[in-house]
Amino acid sequence: MALLEVKRYVMEFKDYYEIMGVARDATQDEIKRAYRKLARKYHPDVSKEEEAEEKFKAVGEAYEVLKDPEKRVAYDQLGNQWQQGQDFTPPPDWDAGFEFSGGGFTGADAEDFSDFFESLFGGAPGGHAGYYRTQRGRAKMRGEDRHAKILIDLEDAIEGRNRQVTLRIPELTKDGHVVARERTLNVRIPKGIHPGQHIRLAGQGGLGNGGAPAGDLYLEVEFKPHRWYRVEGADLYLDLPVAPWEAALGASVKVPTPQGTVDLKIPEGSSSGKKMRLKGRGMPSKAPGDLYVVLQIVLPPADSDDARQLYREMQEKLAFNPRKQLGV
Repeated sequence: MALLEVKRYVMEFKDYYEIMGVARDATQDEIKRAYRKLARKYHPDVSKEEEAEEKFKAVGEAYEVLKDPEKRVAYDQLGNQWQQGQDFTPPPDWDAGFEFSGGGFTGADAEDFSDFFESLFGGAPGGHAGYYRTQRGRAKMRGEDRHAKILIDLEDAIEGRNRQVTLRIPELTKDGHVVARERTLNVRIPKGIHPGQHIRLAGQGGLGNGGAPAGDLYLEVEFKPHRWYRVEGADLYLDLPVAPWEAALGASVKVPTPQGTVDLKIPEGSSSGKKMRLKGRGMPSKAPGDLYVVLQIVLPPADSDDARQLYREMQEKLAFNPRKQLGV
């Protein structure tokens, strides 16, 4: 029998500080000087270095991140536990809690950047960490809109709650270092909000100049992993453990729902993976979602003489081949 081959996509971690040859606490001026030096050294039109073009692109990508205080603070969130060349997958919601303005690739040629860069900063409006394009112009202008992703509990969205949200805002100090300042806001979580939707906080964005009003702050909502439920649109999914005899003979069991515990009748002859719908017990909305209960048959452990004897009796008395449909 042939073994199934599972291929895993591997992405290389980029240590932008190592590529630039600067310390992690380097000032923005030090980063700019390092870029100018390396750009001259590896420019393909003049450099005789081996792989000059690839090194030139790598330096350009590193500078694109480190020159921008917002991208730099977000990148620093990943920490220094990763090593250049090491396999890398962005941690879930690594960019949550940062407040950003400005946008996109800031004029750089994104096609020259790596998959690593794309996975962190490649989002258009609504993408990673809220990197949105803004317009700059006249002396009197409304403040920039700002954006952040926040993680909330599923119950916050089901019930609608007030909660405090702490955001980190990248700032440049007088001596040229990048730091993250925190600010805490009281936010009303609308009942029934879904992942990916936004909460608008009017006047909480960037300050306007020339007497113009402040911009707005848009909070993109994502849910923390829940111990029981999975969210798909307005519907919720719950994996429900059942004993073999409950599935085989049928039973009435208790099931937790967001609205409270209910009795669920399991049909006789149910199999693992069977979905049962509880209408209207999903996310609240004008058309409430449903709760899908997915049965998962759990075997009792053979951890005693009596338990092992019962399994032997089942083996002898039940003509059961779970691999029959495979022809083996």
